Amino acid sequence: MGLINQTDEQYYLGPDGVWDSWDENYGSYQFTSIKDIINNFIISYVGEDKIISKIRRTDVSFHAQRGIQEFSFDILPSVKSQEIEVGPALNFVLPKDYVNYVKMVWIDGGGVERIIYPAIKTSNPLPILQDNNYEYLFDEQKGEIITADESVTRERFQTTNNRNSSVDGSGFLGLNHFGRRYGLDPQHAQTNGTFYIDPISNIIYFDSSMAGRVVTLKYISDGLGTDEEMVVHKFAEEALYKYIAYAILSTRANTQEYMVARFKREMVAARRNAKLRLSNIKIEEMAQIMRGKSKQIKH
Repeated sequence: MGLINQTDEQYYLGPDGVWDSWDENYGSYQFTSIKDIINNFIISYVGEDKIISKIRRTDVSFHAQRGIQEFSFDILPSVKSQEIEVGPALNFVLPKDYVNYVKMVWIDGGGVERIIYPAIKTSNPLPILQDNNYEYLFDEQKGEIITADESVTRERFQTTNNRNSSVDGSGFLGLNHFGRRYGLDPQHAQTNGTFYIDPISNIIYFDSSMAGRVVTLKYISDGLGTDEEMVVHKFAEEALYKYIAYAILSTRANTQEYMVARFKREMVAARRNAKLRLSNIKIEEMAQIMRGKSKQIKH
């Protein structure tokens, strides 16, 4: 029995029967849901005279979700993005399913992405309030230190145009006069602006040059944010089965060591194959890129 159970009209128009109304699920055939992954694993690997004689469905579900998490970080195409216009506050709240960022860019007039680089020499420390004698101020009721709403470090970072300090030859420690550039750091020799992520408030802060710009955050999630995300590309389906089998056997008592080693090797090989398949390298595209190099390539 075939796997496609909808007509062309149902696929292209969606449940409401209206073209391009945002309820369609285009390209869904390339993915397998986690429910099908769990069912297929239990059918193939669990039972009498099989690798795993008996196991609870909840255990398989746990290892399947852990596998999706691990695969999302280095195998599955799991990069997401958000686009906003930077307001006067010069900040960007991290998405709710954020794990780590891939890159931050701003969009110029031609729609080209300009990479924004992180400012590694600043932060947003906890600002402690002091009196005229520079002694700490304490709350009268709780006896705890009183802190300010905004640190001086963050305020100065966001009110100073940091992007011009290393490229226009006029502001790098006052030493760039007469054609001299002392201490120029290549990572700061750019005009795209800077940002840093506060790990406590989980907010991205920009310098003043980013005000009014449209920026895009490209980030990695773990693939478990919503039920719709808990899917696996069919190129990585076999690798996930091997991952679940290895995870179960390696955590079970009285499992022969050679069985654990065998499935570890199979899991590593399957992950390598999945990564190669999902790398999506096309020979025609590669040849076109290499034509711009010094060596001529016939195709």
